[in-house]
Amino acid sequence: MVSGDKIRVVIVDDIPETRENIRKLLQFENDFEVVGVARTGREGIELTKETKPDVVLMDINMPDIDGIAATETIRKSVPFTQIVILSVQGDPNYMRRAMMAGARDFLTKPPAVDELTAAIRKAGRMAQDERAKVPARVPAGGATAVAMAPELSFGKVITVYSPKGGTGCTMLAVNLAMTLHNDETRAILVDSNLQFGDVAVFLNEQGRNSVADLASRADELDPDFVEEVALSHSASGVKILASPSRPEYAESVTGEQFAKVLQYLRRLYAYIVVDTSSAMDDVTLAAVDTSDVVILLTNQDIPSIKNARLFLDLVDVLKISRKRVLFVMNKFDKRIAITPERIGESFKHEIAAVLPFDERTVIPSINRGRPFILEDKSRPISRAVLSLAEIIRQRLVELASMEAEADKVVVGSAAKRFSKK
Repeated sequence: MVSGDKIRVVIVDDIPETRENIRKLLQFENDFEVVGVARTGREGIELTKETKPDVVLMDINMPDIDGIAATETIRKSVPFTQIVILSVQGDPNYMRRAMMAGARDFLTKPPAVDELTAAIRKAGRMAQDERAKVPARVPAGGATAVAMAPELSFGKVITVYSPKGGTGCTMLAVNLAMTLHNDETRAILVDSNLQFGDVAVFLNEQGRNSVADLASRADELDPDFVEEVALSHSASGVKILASPSRPEYAESVTGEQFAKVLQYLRRLYAYIVVDTSSAMDDVTLAAVDTSDVVILLTNQDIPSIKNARLFLDLVDVLKISRKRVLFVMNKFDKRIAITPERIGESFKHEIAAVLPFDERTVIPSINRGRPFILEDKSRPISRAVLSLAEIIRQRLVELASMEAEADKVVVGSAAKRFSKK
């Protein structure tokens, strides 16, 4: 952000009093300029396209298009504009949906003055910094910066979880990250087992920093700091956010901080693969709640199966769609009478993939610190992981399609009600 540049702001809210109060409040800040106000989501979209502000203050509940749908549209059409969502409800689900749509921040109404101005300044700096980078990418032919700006997409969070230890979560998370990563879809592997995580060990990597370093600055992250903290796996290029070096350091990370870290990583990576501990603590719960897809891993033993059922019950209580949960069986041995089909029927939740029992491949891979998927893709366990990666991609497409259809229904019904007024 160039010194002296004002942060240009658009206010979108259907309540006239709220719009006017915010506008008057921002007039007292010398570095802010309100370039327009809008009464509806549609007006907000059109005004943003016309004025191309640095920041949009977006109410989440409006009569035609809600703030989340409007945010997604704006981020695609004017990608450098940053959105700060305002909501009377501090519902974590609203926050998750807002961040997935591309919002930079989420504030509960009425926000404190210092909180609001700090959020605008942070978002404004990001907008102006991103805008300043565009000329280097614009060819001499004369296309405008906005025309040349790429359409932004946001990364998907995939959490690998089992409520019972020893089922193979770290093994699967590591090999999944290797499978999903390429030059076009970069992946980062996040160790959320903050006390006894082994992701870095599985990859024979070590460093001084950990995910706790990002969590401590969750409200002021930037790409350079993430790059500084993350390890880079030498053989694949996958980035790694390791667990802290000492178990006691885990206490410094809250679930809210961890969720903010994951939401920020969506801006930098196509896939964020999260390895978890079996304990359903605040950090694990934040990972599950933030995820686009949760891989629920189980084995063929009764304790694993019992705990998997308890987790699915928790998913229902938390009102997380079961479509987001892919049930996977690991270490499958056909000699054991408990089959994937029987478990799926009992749980009324189909097992999406089965990984074979193959300790002769897995154990040496772990001990060498080299994922088996990089060694030999023809082995049955490697083929199973490759197949699971494709299932994940397909499920993400299905979920995106379902959400788009749901948004169309909501917008359509809201527009009809609005037109009758």
